Amino acid sequence: MSAQQRAREEILARMRRALDGAGEAPEPPREYRRSLDPDVDITAMLVDRLVDYKANVHYGLNSIAAALGEAKRVVVPADLPAEWRLGAAEFAPDTGLSTADLDRMDAVLTGCAAAVAVSGTIMLDTGAAQGRRAITLVPDHHVVVVRPEQIVGHLAEALPMLDRTAPQTWISGPSATSDIELQRVEGVHGPRRLDVVLL
Repeated sequence: MSAQQRAREEILARMRRALDGAGEAPEPPREYRRSLDPDVDITAMLVDRLVDYKANVHYGLNSIAAALGEAKRVVVPADLPAEWRLGAAEFAPDTGLSTADLDRMDAVLTGCAAAVAVSGTIMLDTGAAQGRRAITLVPDHHVVVVRPEQIVGHLAEALPMLDRTAPQTWISGPSATSDIELQRVEGVHGPRRLDVVLL
C-alpha cells in the first residue's frame, strides 16, 4: 500500500470513528419558497435585475437591430428564426466555426431556455435558437432574445424548463470578475456586453 493510500485509509477511518453512533441524518427542510406571489410583476423584476447587472434591455422584435448596434458580423445558431435577423449586419450561421472565427465576430444573437426574475439570470441549454455553448462565450457582445413564456419568478420554476443532459450557460449580466483589490474587470469569462431583447 502506497503512502497516499495509507493516508486516505487513515482519514476515512477517523471519519468512521467520528460518525459512529451519530444516527441517521435528519431530512433537510423543503419548505423554501418555490415561486413568487401571483401579483408580482416578474418581467419588471427581471428588467430591474438586468439593469442592475449592467445589461441593456430592449423591447420588441424590432429592437434587435438597435441591440446589435454597429455589429457588422454576427454569429447566429443555424436554427435562429429568420424574423430575428434584423439590421444591416452580416449574419453567419454557426456550422462549427472555429474559436478564431468566433473571435472575429462582432456579436452573437441567440434565444434562451429560461429567464429567472428574482436573480436576473438568463439560462441557455443549447436548445432551439441557442446554438452551442462556444458561440455565446467567445464573441464580445451577446444579444439574447427572451420570450414572455420563458420568464419565471424563481430558479425552482426554471429548472424543469432546461435540458439536464445538455451543457448549460447561466448569465447574470455581462461577464465580470474582481481581483484581490476588488477592481472590477469585464469580459474575462465571456461577453463584455449583454443586450436582452424582451418580446
